[in-house]
Amino acid sequence: MIGEPPSWTENDRQDGFMGIGLFYGFGEDGKGNSDPVLSGRLVWEYALRLWRVKTWQCEYIDFTKSDNIRLRPEAPPRPRGFYFAKFQPGEKYQSLTVSRLRKRFLVNQTGCGPEGIQLLAVTNTHLRKMMEEKKIPFSALADYDVAPYGFNDFFDAAQIFFSNGVLGLGIGNLDRNYPLFGIPTLRF
Repeated sequence: MIGEPPSWTENDRQDGFMGIGLFYGFGEDGKGNSDPVLSGRLVWEYALRLWRVKTWQCEYIDFTKSDNIRLRPEAPPRPRGFYFAKFQPGEKYQSLTVSRLRKRFLVNQTGCGPEGIQLLAVTNTHLRKMMEEKKIPFSALADYDVAPYGFNDFFDAAQIFFSNGVLGLGIGNLDRNYPLFGIPTLRF
């Protein structure tokens, strides 16, 4: 019922995309789209129960509070149910800040939100080994805004990483560069 995956083009490969991912959007946002915060929360909670790896979560990420985490306002809505997106792991954007890259997004390109958690924590766990071996960078999830103090002060982005056997979910300021973090992107 989800149809065929999008076609893979030479342009996709040249732009650094490594493959096509299958994602799932849970819940509803009231406009017929999935709830991206619920989607991230359910996948993160599932990974914590499923994978028996050490985990760490920043105290400022609270998926249960809408004034703490959200999909950035300019981000494209995520479909409900299964959907495809082309994935670029982020090394080409390691020298940029999240805020600078957001300004450069093309019409059909955006950052990861719940998709980054799904890829690393559930569907493509081999990416964790690649992170551990420094074959791909840690990931800044550019489509997730985080308000560290919970008062709609959205000046951070979520970050996910796997290092020293620990799967971590943290935050980083939108205007700071974190050299070990790439900014993975999606093409719908």
